[in-house]
Amino acid sequence: MPGEMNKPLISRRLVDSDGSLAEAASGAPKVGILGTGDFARSLATHLVRSGFSVVVGSRNPKRTVGLFPSAAQVVFQAEAVDSSEVIFVAVFREHYSSLCGLSSQLAGKILVDVSNPTEQEHLQHRESNAEYLAALFPTCTVVKAFNVISAWTLQAGPRDGNRQVPICSDQPEAKRVVSELAHAMGFMPVDMGSLAAAREVEARPLHLFPSWKVPVILALGLFIFFYAYNFTRDVLQPYVQEGKSKFYKLPLSVVNTSLPCVAYVLLSLVYLPGILAAALQLWRGTKYRRFPDWLDHWLQHRKQIGLLSFFCAALHALYSVCLPVRVSYRYDLVNLAIKQVLTNKSHLWVEENVWRMEIYLSLGVLALGTCPLLAVTSLPSIANSLNWREFSFVQSTLGFVALVLSTLHTLTYGWTRAFEESHYKFYLPPTFTLTLLVPCVVILAKALFLLPCLSRRLSKIRRGWEKDSAVKFTLPMDHALGQKTSHL
Repeated sequence: MPGEMNKPLISRRLVDSDGSLAEAASGAPKVGILGTGDFARSLATHLVRSGFSVVVGSRNPKRTVGLFPSAAQVVFQAEAVDSSEVIFVAVFREHYSSLCGLSSQLAGKILVDVSNPTEQEHLQHRESNAEYLAALFPTCTVVKAFNVISAWTLQAGPRDGNRQVPICSDQPEAKRVVSELAHAMGFMPVDMGSLAAAREVEARPLHLFPSWKVPVILALGLFIFFYAYNFTRDVLQPYVQEGKSKFYKLPLSVVNTSLPCVAYVLLSLVYLPGILAAALQLWRGTKYRRFPDWLDHWLQHRKQIGLLSFFCAALHALYSVCLPVRVSYRYDLVNLAIKQVLTNKSHLWVEENVWRMEIYLSLGVLALGTCPLLAVTSLPSIANSLNWREFSFVQSTLGFVALVLSTLHTLTYGWTRAFEESHYKFYLPPTFTLTLLVPCVVILAKALFLLPCLSRRLSKIRRGWEKDSAVKFTLPMDHALGQKTSHL
C-alpha cells in the first residue's frame, strides 16, 4: 500500500550499519513472517539481531526487499511458508482470507498472531482475531503473542516497563516454542492459558490508562471545587462588595492558590484508606475478611493519587516562582513604596510576618523535597531494586513525614487568619481551613494507632490472630522487631 506504511521506522542504511543485522549465522533457527508493514519490518530486525534466520513472505518481494535488513530473506509468501515451522502472521484481520490459498502448505505449522483489533472491531466481533485465524486454518496451531509490543519497542529493544509478552494457545507445546523464542528475543513470556484468553489479550492495547481514570477525575473535581471557591473569595467578593476588578488573577494567582490545596488533599487521601483499613481490621478482629469493594479499589489507586499529588505540588512550585515576574506584582510594589512615602514611614518591618514567611517557605521546600522520593520509588524499575523494608520506609514513613511537613506548611501560611473576621469573605472561611480537615484526621488517627493498646492488637491481627479464634497467640518479646518484620 502506498503512503506512510511504506516508510520504515529506521532507514535501510542505519539497519545495515549494525553488524548484527548484516548476515544471519549458519544453522540459526528459521522464522517466517507474513506481512511487510511497520511491525513486520521491526520484528524482522529484532529477530535477526537475536540470532534468528528470518524469511519474509511478500506479495511483491522486489518492491519491499529494500525495507528489511540484508540478513533477512524477502521472498514470495509460498516460499516463506515452506521454509519455516514458526510463522508470524503480521497482517490485519480483513486480510486473513488472502492467505487461504496457502492452507495446504500451512498445515502443521505454528502461526503466531500479532494483530490487534480497533476498538470498534473489538466490540463488533465476538471472537478474537486469533480465534478467527484458527477457524480459517484448522490444521494449524495458532498462538496469540507479541500484540502488546509496539514496533518501536522491537527496534529499540525491550525495557523494564514493556518486557512482558502475554501468550495463549490451546497447544502447550506451541506455547513452549513461542515462549522460548520470546526469551531469546529478550522478553518475558506470560502464560495466559488457552486461546479463549486471546480476546482479553487483544483488549489490553485498547485500554487508555484504566487505572488512572478515577484518580484523574478526583483530582479534576478537587481542582474545580477549589478554583471556584478561590474565585468566589478573591475575585468575585472584591468586585461585588468593593467594586474592584481583580479578574486578572484568574490565569495565574487563582490557579496557584488552588493547586496546593489539591496536592495537599490528594496526599492525605493516599494515607486515609490505610487508616480506614486498620480501623476495620481492629473492629472485625481479623485480617481474613475482605475489605469493601470501594475501599479495595481506593487502596489500589494510591499510587496514581500520590503521583497526581506530586504533579500538582510541582506545578504550584513553578507557578510560585513566576509570581514576582507579573506586571501586577510590580505595580503593587510601586504602590506600596508610594504609600510608604506619603505616610512618612522610613522603616517598614513586621518581625512576626518575616519569621512566618521564612518558616512557611522552609517547610514548603522540605515537603516538596520528599515528594520526588515517593514518586520515584513508585516506579516499577526503582521499586524492584528495593527490598520490602526499604520500600515501606520510603512510601509509609517518609510519606507520612511529607504529610506532616505539608500540614505545618499550611498552618504557618494560615497563621491567625482563621480567627480574623476580615478573612471571611462572603462568610466563607479561608481556603486553607478546608484543606486541613482530611490531613488532620489522618495524622490524629495515625497517632492514635501508635498507642500501645491499639498498636499491639493491630500487630497481632496482621500476624494472623483472630478475635473469635481459640488459638492462643503471643507477640515476640521484641515488639518493635515484630512491627518491622510483619507487613502482611
